[in-house]
Formats: sequence, C-alpha cells, structure tokens
Amino acid sequence: MIKNRWQKYKVLSTVVLCFYTSVLLAQNYPTESIEPFYGINFTNAERDSLRSNLNEYQKAFEALHQYSLRNSIPMSLVFNPLPSGFQPEVTQKPINWGLPKEVPLPAAKEALAFYPIHKLAVLIKNKKISSVELTQLYLKRIKKYSDTLQCVIAVLEENALQQAKQADEEIAKGKYRGPLHGIPYGIKDLLAVEGTKTTWGAAPYKDQVIAQTATVVRKLNEAGAVLICKFTMGALAMGDIWYGGVTKNPWNLKQGSSGSSAGSASGTVAGLVAFSIGTETLGSIVSPSTRCGASGLRPTFGRVSRTGAMALSWSMDKIGPICRSAFDCALVLDAIRGEDGMDNHAMHAAFNYNARTDIKKLRVGYLKTLFEADYPTKANDQSALKVLKSLGVELIPLELPADIPVSAIRIMLTAEAAASFDELTRTHLDDQLTDQRKWAWPNTFRAARFIPAVEYINASRIRQQLIHAYDEKTKEFDVIVSPSFGGTQLLTTNLTGHPCVVVPNGFDDKASPTSISFLGKLFGEASIISLAKAYQDATEWEEKVPPLFK
Repeated sequence: MIKNRWQKYKVLSTVVLCFYTSVLLAQNYPTESIEPFYGINFTNAERDSLRSNLNEYQKAFEALHQYSLRNSIPMSLVFNPLPSGFQPEVTQKPINWGLPKEVPLPAAKEALAFYPIHKLAVLIKNKKISSVELTQLYLKRIKKYSDTLQCVIAVLEENALQQAKQADEEIAKGKYRGPLHGIPYGIKDLLAVEGTKTTWGAAPYKDQVIAQTATVVRKLNEAGAVLICKFTMGALAMGDIWYGGVTKNPWNLKQGSSGSSAGSASGTVAGLVAFSIGTETLGSIVSPSTRCGASGLRPTFGRVSRTGAMALSWSMDKIGPICRSAFDCALVLDAIRGEDGMDNHAMHAAFNYNARTDIKKLRVGYLKTLFEADYPTKANDQSALKVLKSLGVELIPLELPADIPVSAIRIMLTAEAAASFDELTRTHLDDQLTDQRKWAWPNTFRAARFIPAVEYINASRIRQQLIHAYDEKTKEFDVIVSPSFGGTQLLTTNLTGHPCVVVPNGFDDKASPTSISFLGKLFGEASIISLAKAYQDATEWEEKVPPLFK
C-alpha cells in the first residue's frame, strides 16, 4: 500500500494567491505598475474582464480565512522525493553495531557528561552506572549551565527521574531494550509532549500546550531513552533568537549557536544531554551542528515521521539527531525511523548499518569545484579530504546540476511557511516575534503573500526536474563529500530530500568549530554514517570539549 501511494506522485501545491493584487483589480485601482512585478501585461479590456473573477476569488479568500486551520493539519497533496524507477531497500537485516563489550569508567564521573551514546550504553548495560545516576548528572549540569547558554526552555525533572528509575528496574530484570535504554536526551521545542508547553520559540505560543506526544518522542520512549528537557529553538524555526534571548555557542559565548536547532546543538556539545533531536528544513541541523561542533544527521525526507512536530514546510521538514559522533546518530536514527500511519510522507525503508562495512568498497565522490573555491574553511576541508585518502578511499570528482535555477525554487519553502502561519500574519500577532529584521519571518511571511500559486506550482515542476538531474549526476555514488555550505549544495539536497551527516573537522579563526558534510543516496544513511565514522575514528575533532563546560 505504501509503495503504491509513493508511486502515485502528486505535485505538491498550495493556495498561495496574490490577495492584494486581486483586491486592487476588483476595486478598479490602476494595476499597470503592479503587473510587471509578476511578468504579465494586460490590456484595459482584459483588466475589465478580470474583475468579476477576482471578486469571486476575494470571496473565496474570505471564506478560507473564516475557517480555522491548526498548524498540525497537513496539505492534501504529498511530496515525493523518489526519482522515477527508484525503490528503497525494504528488507531489514539484523544490525551489527560493533559495540565494545567493555568500557572503563572515567576517574571522575563528571566526564561521563561528554561520553558518546555508544560508550554510555555499554556502561549502563553492564550496570557500571545507572540511568538514575546519569540523569542526575545531566540535570545538575542543566541547572548550572543552561542560563549561560540560554539553551533550555523546560526541564522535565520529575518525569525524567521516573523514566530513569524504570529503565534501571527493567535492566536489572534482564529486559534490555537496546543502546538507548536509560540514555538521557533533549528535544527541540517544536515537538509536542503531552502535559508540557510547546512554545516553538515564539512569544505568541509561549503558553501553548498541545494534547499530543510527537511520534519521535514516543519511539524514543519505547527505546527506553530518558527525556529530560526541551531545548530552545529560533522562533518558528529560524535562527537562534527566541522569545527569551539568543542561544549561545558553547565554544564562544559572544556568538549565537546558529539555528534553528540552536538549543539542541548547544546543549549536546556542552554536555547537558547525551544526545538531542533537531529538525531541518534548510540547514537547521547542519548549521548549528557546525557552529557548536556537534555531529548531526539530516535523514532522508520521509525517513522519520513528523507527527507532533510544528510544520514549517510540508515538503521540506525533516527530523534528525544531533549527537557527539556520527555513530551515535545511527543509534538514534534506528529508534526513530519509519512510518506511523499519521504522517502521510513517512515511509518504511530498511536501515542496514553494518559495523563491518569496508569503506574502501564504497563509491565516494566529492564536489570538486566547491572544494576548489576560495572560502574561509577551505584549509580544514582540504585536510579532511587528505584524511579520507589516507584511509584508502578513492575520491571521484563530480559536480552538481548547473542548469537549474535552484535558488528560485526556494519560493516553495517561503510560500509553505507563510501558509503555516497565515493567521499569525493576518491577526498581526507576528508583531510579538522578537526578530523583526527585514529577512526574519514576520516580513518574509508578509512578502510571501505576493507569490502567485502559478509560480509556486511551476517551481514545484522545476523541483521535479532537479530531483531527476541530481539523481543522474549522483546515482553511482554511495557517498558524496562536500563543503557544508558550498554553493547551492545545502539548498539542493534539502529540496531533493537527500540525507546528510555533518561532522566537525577543525576550528576557524574565531575558535568556533567548522564542519564537513557527507551526502548520501535517498535512504542511504548507513553508508554516509560508515564513512563519517571512519573519518572520526581517524581524527579527534568530535572528542573536543568546550573549555568553559568541562
């Protein structure tokens, strides 16, 4: 049934009509000066004929505005990133994680705050530490450091300690759920948890309580993970400015942590949780992971259900883990992936990670022109390429599609975001948002009302061309290595729905971390994580700890 649904690809569209132009025409205002903005030119007779139609459109708009739409109500049409003929692997094999049998305890237990999941899991399974001990350690650090970083919106202490106690009791009875059992984590505050506030980082919603628990949180609960806090996010998923301040980079408190998964990256790197959940529409995992020195995974579009998450762009939103290592991202992805019967974009696909993967047999490309460009982090990226070559990886040059107006397709995100928060704009509650700069959401939402539905749909059609062009360029490769912010790579792969693992690869001249990105095939997360893990095993960047938070 799922396969048939995805084969019946429908072009994603929305009713984003130009209300203001319609009103002007309907009320006999001259529109000659407006028409060039849309690349059209009508005669006076044509304008006169239009007016009756536009009056009807205006009535339709008014009727739509009278109908209250919750943010959780999706579009009726489904975006499908799969190129024609592409079918994901659906046969799930037993996963070989390759976890060590023993992990020594550190001399000082405080150091556990910076241990990766794959080490903490062994310690908990072997009963060398308890989930309650670990949870208390992180709660103590949250109380000590979260105000400094401005990274936590809510601490769920009572619930966390109950979950941790339950985990310890289950493990003592031999009911071990897997590597996340007893591991404390935090979530970006656009994920609903029943009984808690879900603020979306924005003043108009700071007291919002949603009677639902997000699928991702529910799945992590089933894996035995311990939810201890909700992290700050840039208001309505943009930047690192929220209604309470600016979330900080733990390496440089004069910098924001970038966004919009600002608190998730900051808190993870500062040792306030073992891992966190973020989201990405256009860089919101990649960017804060880069700024803070985390390892982040943006999964394939449709890999993880978004039920219970704030909608920004129905055709671009993705949920993924932010961790201390790429390997940790694999452990979390395995717990949260898959369909849930509620998000009609989520689908079943296998995740066949294998610790024995021979990275020398992976076909690895690199975006040659982007690496040869002059950009601030070039030296760190070149060093990363040398490390990969030293591991026996053959790097094959390739290029992104060059004949498609990728940047123009971005109007789809803008239009969908404006539709998600249409009522906020029409009721002027957008005035309550802290960030009012020209490129921030309030003005962006207002401007988006001038995007005609025709242009949105044509952008969607060009996006379909991009999906096929990107597939033609890259289908022979298991992994593609790229500068994290080179050219249009980040926008292109978010539009096509391809996965990305971003990992730290050094520091810039402001002592902030830098990163490099590993791109994969659709649902090809296992390969990119394998190569990223090999890179991290050969380097020490992911082990670095911000001095202020040791």
